[in-house]
Amino acid sequence: MSGVEQTRQFLDQGNVPKHVAIIMDGNGRWAQRRGLPRTAGHRQGVETVREAVRTASDLGIEYLTLYSFSSENWNRPETEITELFSLLRYFVRRDLAELHENNVRIKVIGERAGVPDDILSLLDEAQALTRYNDSQTLVIAFNYGSRTEITNAARTLAQRVSEGEISPSQINEELLASYLNTSDIPDPDLLIRTSGELRVSNFLLWQIAYSEFVFVDCLWPDFTRSDFYAAIEEYNRRTRKFGGLVRETGS
Repeated sequence: MSGVEQTRQFLDQGNVPKHVAIIMDGNGRWAQRRGLPRTAGHRQGVETVREAVRTASDLGIEYLTLYSFSSENWNRPETEITELFSLLRYFVRRDLAELHENNVRIKVIGERAGVPDDILSLLDEAQALTRYNDSQTLVIAFNYGSRTEITNAARTLAQRVSEGEISPSQINEELLASYLNTSDIPDPDLLIRTSGELRVSNFLLWQIAYSEFVFVDCLWPDFTRSDFYAAIEEYNRRTRKFGGLVRETGS
């Protein structure tokens, strides 16, 4: 079955998750296996990002969140961090016009501290330019760590309690969630991680409480449209219960 036919089938069946989040893992190993510097893997990974965004758009996935740079990535060699920043500049400058033309809204989540000013300006520009687009939202998790996100939300709530704006009894899941970076988008239906690693690496810990997880063995630079389709097919084989029970029918 061709990619176009598969896309049409998914759309006809209505079995496409509304929000897909991806941990893009394996760039360094991809390069190492080819005797190349790690930066070569990151460069190839950017091309995979382009194809993943297009695939998600073709499938009608409304929200696509990509874990592009974690707060732990600062522990990598300075040369690699510099290359990652350069690739982000390259991606935004090269693809922003196409994303805007395709009515894609860009949203950036993560901490701003420590990020170079020109990167912040570039990300702010991308968000401002696309803020009214509504066909798809591309969420870029950059300098992001979920524990920090949750800690910041708790700190803000504690401040409001200390100032008498709210009482402790008013704090519930909905209120805390409203202070997270993702307060204006739905939780992911599906989390995909490449490279065969079976962990979530401090990514959207609150938001993925009831997400379906699909771990794929291929490294991120090798992740193709067909791999994306396969993950959606696996998602469709799952029964989402959200902590409850599924009512069985028949005799």
